[in-house]
Amino acid sequence: MPLTLGTTGMDSKTEADVRAAFNAANDAPGSHWTLVGDDSAEVVVVDMDSLYGPMSWLRLHAAGRKVIGLTSMERSQTDFRLARPVDVTEFRVLLGQIADGMPPTLAAVAPAMSTPAPAPTDRLPEPQAVPVDEVESLPTRAPAMATTAVAPPESEARLETIEAESNPTPVLPPDRPLASWLASNSLRHRVRLQSGDGPALLLDPRSKTYYGPATLKPLARYFDGTLLLEDFPVLDAAAWDSEVAALGAAQPLARLQWLGGLLAGQDGLDGQYRLNKWPQTEREYPKHFRIATAMMKGPSTIDELVVVCGVDRIEVADFVNANLATGYAELLLPPVPEPEPSAKPSGGLFGRMRGR
Repeated sequence: MPLTLGTTGMDSKTEADVRAAFNAANDAPGSHWTLVGDDSAEVVVVDMDSLYGPMSWLRLHAAGRKVIGLTSMERSQTDFRLARPVDVTEFRVLLGQIADGMPPTLAAVAPAMSTPAPAPTDRLPEPQAVPVDEVESLPTRAPAMATTAVAPPESEARLETIEAESNPTPVLPPDRPLASWLASNSLRHRVRLQSGDGPALLLDPRSKTYYGPATLKPLARYFDGTLLLEDFPVLDAAAWDSEVAALGAAQPLARLQWLGGLLAGQDGLDGQYRLNKWPQTEREYPKHFRIATAMMKGPSTIDELVVVCGVDRIEVADFVNANLATGYAELLLPPVPEPEPSAKPSGGLFGRMRGR
């Protein structure tokens, strides 16, 4: 019996594109799928980047329906993910996997189902200005965990020196928080971060991905205090491949930057905040969905969001800071009032006499 697919939460052009891609992906003999209305479909495609898409997903999820999230994000909280723009081949593979009974939880955790995770590469990173005397000035400190450190090739080190000399930037302190290391692009090689019995965190700045736990809260400890460059030992190819294999799919570095903003502890400035597009909401923070929905309706102050969402001010400010860190939100400062013109004395003889 054919499986049924529907669409919802998207504009007419997007729906037409999805249906055309579905027809092309489902044209093989013995196809398993039939396109029907979303009310009767077993699986529904929802545009998670639209204003009403997340609300449609929430309704379908509560009803126990399976959902394919159409999104340009690298992750989605839906059962399955379809990358935007829709690729017919990827759509065909996704439909085949669902028809074969692929567990939905795998799709939710591993976005590589429809878009393969970026593979580690040996290409040089894009030019970034790095102070060449930074490493020499580092304070002595014992490494967090014994591992094999590998010095970059001589040619690559020379290239970085030339880049630093031609593009000087302010020298950052050698001992700084993880959020600063990520924001300044100071890490240039595939490195490992681990503290005590905490989870291992493998960072690949070249592909802008990381490997580690699927949830974020276990990583909060790494955003406390400061770190030195030597806390990020470089791994050779064999060690990297061995550790990556046990950590699952790659995740975007922007997710760690989001967490760093969330943990910044800033209360927020006066002014209105606006979401430019729907952010990735984490299952660990269920109230964030409510805040994001309110912010998508229009610019709002922190205090307005507290009232509308019924959420604690700290949690609202943390969510706003997280999306400021990733560029999903922006602050609209209130206009500065123009000074009122000073009153001029009345003209004429009698006016001057009254002014005495």
